[in-house]
Amino acid sequence: MDLLRAVIVGAEGTPYHDGLFFFDVCFPCGYPNVPPNVYYHSGGLRLNPNLYNCGKVCLSLLNTWSGNKNEKWLPGVSTMLQVLVSIQGLILNTKPYFNEPGYTNTNGSAAGEKRSEEYNENTFILSLKTMVYSMRRPPKHFEDLVLGHFYNRARDILVACKAYMDGAQVGCLVKGGVQDVDEGDKSCSQRFKTSVADHVPMIVAEFTRIGVKDCERFVSPATSGNNQIASMPQAATSMISC
Repeated sequence: MDLLRAVIVGAEGTPYHDGLFFFDVCFPCGYPNVPPNVYYHSGGLRLNPNLYNCGKVCLSLLNTWSGNKNEKWLPGVSTMLQVLVSIQGLILNTKPYFNEPGYTNTNGSAAGEKRSEEYNENTFILSLKTMVYSMRRPPKHFEDLVLGHFYNRARDILVACKAYMDGAQVGCLVKGGVQDVDEGDKSCSQRFKTSVADHVPMIVAEFTRIGVKDCERFVSPATSGNNQIASMPQAATSMISC
């Protein structure tokens, strides 16, 4: 086998929760002595410092980013499973803003945490767009998986959107409920609340199209006439690079 397609489900507690993220893998003739080539199905969106809108996956294990000897591909030791687990755990994490090396040293500072929260808000909006993109154009041979996943997760996604419109922080949803992810009484920005409300009609329309029932109740009268996915400011999609 020299070609592989994999899908990773965004984990709870992250801005990627309930999303589907597709990767195509090509095993070159030198594999496993050299790392595989991995391409991310971005849909033209940049929702992580390590995942480019052109499909590049920036990861030391793939030798596409600098790192010490033990972080790079090790013949006879490194595996494809390790690559997928690294993408899931190290890239699609709770605070992707700090994946950017230039911002790592601000982790824990007031300014850094604020920028991280803003980045998570932008990322969730891009994740919603990715959901719509995946439902409209599911990767070949994964059509049933995509539609089945979003059919089963639609309620959780809409409950999250409702919670965010009510002020909850991104990533605080677990099993359809809300829990605090930071100490203190923190809430998301008004800009984010408005952006989520603007995007809900579109994702509700897609859920309805694939057969999900009674999801229209999540659309408020103020947003029901907005059926277009609003464009994020350019700064939001090009904030960081690796």
